[in-house]
Amino acid sequence: MIRKLNPEPVNGYSPEMELPMDYGTITYEERERIGVLTLNRPKKHNALSLEMLEELSSCIREVGRDRHTKVVIVKGAGKHFCAGHDLNEILNQDIEDIRQLFATCTDLMMLIQDIPQPVIAQVQGIATAAGCQLVAACDLALAEEGAQFATPGVKIGLFCSTPMVPLSRAVGRKRALEMLLTGEFISAATAVDYGLINRVVPKGELDGETRQLAGQIAQYSLLPLSIGKQAFYQQIHMADRPAYNYAKEVISANATMTDAIEGVSAFLEKRAPVWKEK
Repeated sequence: MIRKLNPEPVNGYSPEMELPMDYGTITYEERERIGVLTLNRPKKHNALSLEMLEELSSCIREVGRDRHTKVVIVKGAGKHFCAGHDLNEILNQDIEDIRQLFATCTDLMMLIQDIPQPVIAQVQGIATAAGCQLVAACDLALAEEGAQFATPGVKIGLFCSTPMVPLSRAVGRKRALEMLLTGEFISAATAVDYGLINRVVPKGELDGETRQLAGQIAQYSLLPLSIGKQAFYQQIHMADRPAYNYAKEVISANATMTDAIEGVSAFLEKRAPVWKEK
């Protein structure tokens, strides 16, 4: 699929440029400003090969630059969300090649955090190792009943060090360490309790519930969504006073922007806002 970019150039992209969305290991489609990015290696349980990692990064980067999409859903084709890295690309490989694989994965996880749009993981089946990392790295996550999550690297002698980073930030030290040191699965219900995912959805309703959540977010201007997402990640590890000092500058600047003025005016005038996303 190829879609034209926004009429307004963004980050140096001209309106004549096109956004390529044809890939080998993933698919991407957009409807009503909601993008759906699907990991598409179902026979491999959507294991993250280097090719897939590069394609995911390319797609997410272009969506972030384009700014037409307001929310991105990440899902897996077939029975499972993602079984982690493709171990065939790790076993007996040169350390530089292994380092490149994990560097590419790390860049992807950070890119999910860096793009303006909220990213929602839609999880069915298993999400293990780097698949669990991907869930933890997304801004929000929904899972169907029966979904399971694990960081089982310790069982094969390869500790889940990189999945540990977003996992520990999502669920806290003790719970993360229990998952990392035992390698055991946790249920979707436990994942909600831990804070790894937002909610559990009955089987067969996952697509609809995820799109409903995405649609709820997509009704708003991308400008405050982007400002809020970036501000959240900036302040989350600050002490209270620096966090407040940072946040007051963000909200003060936000208040002077076109869509903030429009939104407040619309609220006071009891009408629907018309977003310009400026």
